[in-house]
Amino acid sequence: MAGCLEDAESTPTSGGGDTGGDSGGDATEMETDTESEDSGGQSSYTIGMVDALTGSLAPYGKRNQRGKDLALAAINDAGVGSDDGQLDITVEDSESSNQAGVTAAQKLVEQNGVPLFIGAVGSGVSIAMYDSVTQGAGVVQISQNSTSPELTSRPGLLRTSPSGSAKGKALAQFISDEGHDAVAVTWVNNDYGSGLSGVFAESFEGDVVFNEPHDQGQSSYSGTLTKMASTNATAWLFLTYANEMTVMANESFDQGYNTGVDYYGAESTVAEEILANTPEGSLDGMKGITESAPADQENYQNFVSQFESEYDQTPTVWAAYAYDAVTIAALAIEAADEFTGAALNEVVRDVTRPEGQEVYSFEEGASILRDGGSPSDVNYEGVSGPVDLDENGDPPGLYQVYSVQDHEYEYGDYVTS
Repeated sequence: MAGCLEDAESTPTSGGGDTGGDSGGDATEMETDTESEDSGGQSSYTIGMVDALTGSLAPYGKRNQRGKDLALAAINDAGVGSDDGQLDITVEDSESSNQAGVTAAQKLVEQNGVPLFIGAVGSGVSIAMYDSVTQGAGVVQISQNSTSPELTSRPGLLRTSPSGSAKGKALAQFISDEGHDAVAVTWVNNDYGSGLSGVFAESFEGDVVFNEPHDQGQSSYSGTLTKMASTNATAWLFLTYANEMTVMANESFDQGYNTGVDYYGAESTVAEEILANTPEGSLDGMKGITESAPADQENYQNFVSQFESEYDQTPTVWAAYAYDAVTIAALAIEAADEFTGAALNEVVRDVTRPEGQEVYSFEEGASILRDGGSPSDVNYEGVSGPVDLDENGDPPGLYQVYSVQDHEYEYGDYVTS
């Protein structure tokens, strides 16, 4: 499990109403196989997706693609707009960077003319795309993995992964409850790191004796680690990505720093790549809090079964968030009067709201809509849990405590936001 990814992560694996952004302007309609502008009268629909296919966030992007593909298969089996209508997704690479993400979004919106796109993994990438491309363009944007609290200030930027605000508070309480009153924090220098570290620092009951950023993609972080080791902190909190955590864990182990302090992390330090590239024992005892999915929910269990059957690997919640983003997009297409950004923006929140009838798949939701139901009659319960997009475009959150034991991730108690 990993998240708010700003630019990296683990195993194969980012606006409705009167937001003043997404519903303004005219979206260019995609070419279709029929002359009808009604969403129910087309035989094909193309939306976009900006994902981290390369760069430091590529491990997360890989699992996103798998979640996307499973959702697409289920949607197209049921048909969109009609029994045989098909959904296509054009995928562009953010390269795990803000500028490349903006370029990818511009291509989807301005050249391909998509009225809706999913993206991105990194919070900074999602925000940059929204500020530069989506806002005012009459296009809907749904981030699949971004968790920075900064997204909440942009109500037109929707997301299926919860805000990191609750996670930052939960981390602060968790580390305090573990008996620590002095903590050293290093955070990746972007919207994800600054947002999460800020919430943590405001919430921690003890002293944050070190609280400094680090850049991505460095070959060494010895300077940061040396500063942390010079403090009286009994806990070190790493708010960073898989590649950076791997370098830090190896250097800290070489220097023996790991024997004198307790390590903690958030979702983005849960990555099989980290364990695969660090020595046995270098991370044992590390703990943290990560986003989670409802393990006892039937549709999540079905998702896990399909994922394991297709990829011979257990999915993380991040693939589930991507699955839900695609499904919500498809339900919005089914519910909208026409295939435009403005029309999709009018209904995209409604199909997730708790006032409607709970549905656990696209097919169930589409059935209600085809029987004359309104968008607000549908309450899509995602494979990642309840979506219920609020006025800020945020879903509720479910978190879980994790630890590293015998160089393996183990999971414990749940925490709700």
